[in-house]
Amino acid sequence: MPAAMLVLAVVTSEVLMLVLSASVAIGAAATILVWRARPEPGATPLVGLLVGQCWWSACILFQLRAPTQQGILLWTDLSWIGVMTIPASWFLFSLDYTGRDQYIRPRYIALLFVVPVLTVLFALTSDYHQLLYVVSLSSNETGVVMVEEAGAWYWVAAGYTYLLGIGGMVPLLGLLTSESSTFRGQSATLFVGLLVPWATNFLYLAGLLPSLGIDPTPVAFSISGVAYLGALTHFGLLGTVPTPNGRARQLLFDRMQEGAIVVDVHDNVVDVNDSCVSILGIERRDLLGAPAETVIPEYERLPDDGSLSGPLTITTENDSRPYDVTVTAISNGRGTPIGRVIRFHDIREHLRQQQRLTVLHRILRHNIRTETNIIHGYIDQFADDKNAQIVKKRALRIDEIGEKGRDAIELFDEVRGGESPVPLTTLLEQCVTTARNTHPAATIQLDVPDETVVVDSVLEPVLSNLVENALEHNPSENPHVWVAVDAGDDVCIEVADDGPGIEEYELNVLDDGIETPLKHGSGLGLWIVKWGVDIADGDIRFAANDPTGLVATVVVPRCDDAKRL
Repeated sequence: MPAAMLVLAVVTSEVLMLVLSASVAIGAAATILVWRARPEPGATPLVGLLVGQCWWSACILFQLRAPTQQGILLWTDLSWIGVMTIPASWFLFSLDYTGRDQYIRPRYIALLFVVPVLTVLFALTSDYHQLLYVVSLSSNETGVVMVEEAGAWYWVAAGYTYLLGIGGMVPLLGLLTSESSTFRGQSATLFVGLLVPWATNFLYLAGLLPSLGIDPTPVAFSISGVAYLGALTHFGLLGTVPTPNGRARQLLFDRMQEGAIVVDVHDNVVDVNDSCVSILGIERRDLLGAPAETVIPEYERLPDDGSLSGPLTITTENDSRPYDVTVTAISNGRGTPIGRVIRFHDIREHLRQQQRLTVLHRILRHNIRTETNIIHGYIDQFADDKNAQIVKKRALRIDEIGEKGRDAIELFDEVRGGESPVPLTTLLEQCVTTARNTHPAATIQLDVPDETVVVDSVLEPVLSNLVENALEHNPSENPHVWVAVDAGDDVCIEVADDGPGIEEYELNVLDDGIETPLKHGSGLGLWIVKWGVDIADGDIRFAANDPTGLVATVVVPRCDDAKRL
């Protein structure tokens, strides 16, 4: 061999040794970091992948330093352990990392490793057959001993390797477009770590790379090792993982209380959750693939998109229940309809509650008033009796509580009817007019902006009760109430008085949101105020007025839909 060629061979061999050593060192560092992350999803198979890379690179190092041809062949055979571990580990990592661990079962793993195990066995017994490669020893121009691989099983192993590589990429593709920059960074570095050695191997097999006398794939592991280290240290690989996403979405669908059924554009059932199986009273296997009109009652009533008008009653062998039905159209990325999701919400308890409120409303509106009127009639016969007047006063209090109860029920009736915008000035003028009629000695000052401010009509009982409470609980013969409005991004309404204020325990009950036998308010008025403000998506605060009295501040959002007035 010429001297120049000998020098080139030595230099090339030393460079390969240096790069392969770096590949082993980087891979070992990444392996240690991943090992410490166990049992995070994907950690164990990623350790297998990195160990496989280090093993392959180390075998090439020993192959280059082997003093005999037999030693070269030995390390070539042993390198297949790493070669076949890498793609299988990559595939398992991809499944585990993306939450598809339901496929990681012992029987599936055993099937996955059939080809790798056979390949390693064929490599270790290559002296007795030529299934994996035909050995041809020669020296290239750099003096490196070459081993030519050309057996039939070699191409089976190569095809299997690329198949697992592509299969492992598929679950990760969605992360490249994730809204999370962390997951995008993780998936991008993972793809770099995989594609660089895979592309190197492909170019080597295609004969498009300069001949180094060895498979250059392990050389590329130095780049993939850096990529994996970057994913671990910079993008939090195995620290923040997308593993729960797929399972969480499936659990939300399967375990949600509402029944849900998915149909395609041909109205055939393609998916159904557990609740819907119970609602329809049909086995899942009988639902899937069945025409929707054969399993959903009155299917023709359902809209293409939106809510069904009126309840849908579904009768099974054991029960009959009413449901609110909502249909949501599904489209693909091009906007083409591909199906619909039909959801069933059980409203039996809601209808029962409506029935209870209706009965309660009738009792409060008619029965209590009738009974108190009868009491008044009898008491008037004893007009001079002091005790009779106390009874009459209490009867009036009962009638007042009945009125408040009716107000509360009507408040919830308005909620069922949806938002109804009205000008705030109209509400306040009505409240003030009513208060002046019932308390002619009172002074009520109203300060409203010139602009038209629109709010939810549910505030009418809120403002009426605030003004009424400010007057009724004021012992002064000439009580004063001030009502002021500040309209900015939100609407701020202040109702101030010069009365004694509200007891602290009353406000504590409102803050707690619940009454108990030992801790309760004195009536329904403040509860109506609180419920109404909550329904209007607002807030209410109470503070002391200076020098006496109370300031109630209601803050609610504007209603922008003034066209509905």
